[in-house]
Order: sequence, then structure tokens, then C-alpha cells
Amino acid sequence: MRFLGLDPGLRITGWGVIEAQDNRLQHVADGVVRSDERLSLAERLVQLHDGVRAIIAEFDPLEAAVEETFVNRNPASTLKLGQARGVVLLAPALCGLPVAEYQPSVVKKAVVGTGAAAKEQVGMMIRMLLPGATLETPDAADALAIAVCHAHNRAGSLALALARVRGRR
Repeated sequence: MRFLGLDPGLRITGWGVIEAQDNRLQHVADGVVRSDERLSLAERLVQLHDGVRAIIAEFDPLEAAVEETFVNRNPASTLKLGQARGVVLLAPALCGLPVAEYQPSVVKKAVVGTGAAAKEQVGMMIRMLLPGATLETPDAADALAIAVCHAHNRAGSLALALARVRGRR
């Protein structure tokens, strides 16, 4: 099954695509969608939307996962991040993909083993888990980590559902 992980940001949105089969994960692609800071906010949001839609069209994931927003000290930055996150949630949903959301600490715990891991630790573990990952920026590493987290959580949810069904027989 193919998953798309998205790490939303107004300037740079990281993305990563993985293939999950049983408990094996394989890197497919990763990168970033950038918006032009010289454009209006609305035009930048269109760039993010179009970039995410292009990734979905090219790599054909079955599901997407997005990192939840944390609160900054700067309210204006938080608002802009929220708007970018809304577009990043909307684009896969408009393509008919189920979209899951994960807190940063849950993603870090799934990949590194601790919810307080540093960005460098996440990047290092992604390189180990997904050989061939290009990791153009830490945002791409985070996006792959989100995809890995989703693959693990989804596999656990499916196993639980299957156990429940078998228990009813």
C-alpha cells in the first residue's frame, strides 16, 4: 500500500511517499513543495495546493497523513501555518484520499522511539529505515517520518480489527 506523508509549511511543505507491504517499508520518493514569498498569501496557497495535487497524480498514494500544527509564540506565524496546513489537508481530500493526522511527538516516537527526539535524530532514523531517501531538507525527512508513522498505526489498527472479527466467530 502506498502512503503520502506531508509536513505542512507556508514556505516549504515536505512530502514523502512510501510503499508498505506487511511490515516492510520502502522509499518511493521525497521532496518539497515551495511557495514564492513574493506572491500574495492566496497565490502561495494555490502553489501549495497545486504542488500536493501534482505529487498525488504522479505517485498515486492510497492514503495521506499530515502532521498536526503546534502552537508558535508568534500568532501571525501560527495563523499562516494553519492556513498552509488547511490547504495541505484539503488537496488529498479533494483527490478522494483518506487523510490521517498525527501530533509531532507521536511521529517522533514511531520513528525514533521517543517523542522528544531532535530533527537530526528523525533524519538519521529515516535514512536507516528507508535507504535511498534523498531528504532534500529536514521537511522531507519529517514527511517521510509521518508516512512511516501512518503505516505503523494503520497496520496496528488493521490487526486489531482483524482480531476483533476473529473473536466474534
